[in-house]
Amino acid sequence: MTAPLPTESMASRASLARDFRRLGLNAGDTVLVHASLRSLGWVCGGATGVVLALTDVLGREGCLIVPAQTPDNRDPSRWENPRVPESMWDEIRDHILPFDPKRSPALAMGLIAEQVRTWPGAIRSRHPQTSFAGIGPAAEKLLATHELSCQLGHESPLGALYRADARFLLLGVGFDRCTAFHLAEYNLPGQVTRTNRCVVRKRGQRRWVEYQDIDLNAGDFAALGNDFENDRSVSVGTVGSATARLASVRDAVSYAEGWFMKNRHRTPS
Repeated sequence: MTAPLPTESMASRASLARDFRRLGLNAGDTVLVHASLRSLGWVCGGATGVVLALTDVLGREGCLIVPAQTPDNRDPSRWENPRVPESMWDEIRDHILPFDPKRSPALAMGLIAEQVRTWPGAIRSRHPQTSFAGIGPAAEKLLATHELSCQLGHESPLGALYRADARFLLLGVGFDRCTAFHLAEYNLPGQVTRTNRCVVRKRGQRRWVEYQDIDLNAGDFAALGNDFENDRSVSVGTVGSATARLASVRDAVSYAEGWFMKNRHRTPS
């Protein structure tokens, strides 16, 4: 996937940095970025130019974190976009590669996230399905804890970002991609759980492992995000050709928890 060729305008490392600063991103910030490269229009330097612009703004003390999830490391019966015929499931189960923090790509998260994952000195959390990657002096501490049975909860990098009072940046993507809202789900009573399966390497052997976690649901995040933006402090601006939103992880989690209690009707398990 590549960004469109230039027509009348071009975004560059320098112009993107100006846009990020105008949006409210500052030196020393810790920011969780969800991004679409294509939404920015034609960027000279592509994903590399975007990451350089972000690090220019964040400076030496800032920290850039991205989701580095591997959604195909799961039972093929749960694969989507595209789904695969049931006749292939057993063969796929036999050949899915085990998660490797250094090698497993995160292309499903977009080219900017993959660029961060492969950046010199990048750190990655060790969850085989919902890992995060980051660069900056705080990345190692933020990504150190990621329990298998806590995909996006308080014992994950998302919880660490909450405690660090980080912000999140939605760069050309909507609130349906706002991972911070998932953390609020862990604070709700009576959450339904489900069994997840993935492939890991243990003691040199490829193995399927199972774990229990809450049944995460992003189906109402767009509606939640619309209300959040109307009620709370969200900086909205243009970066390149994209609409960008910058807000507090803590504020989003607090708001989402109340919103879920009001708008979701779930029977306790």
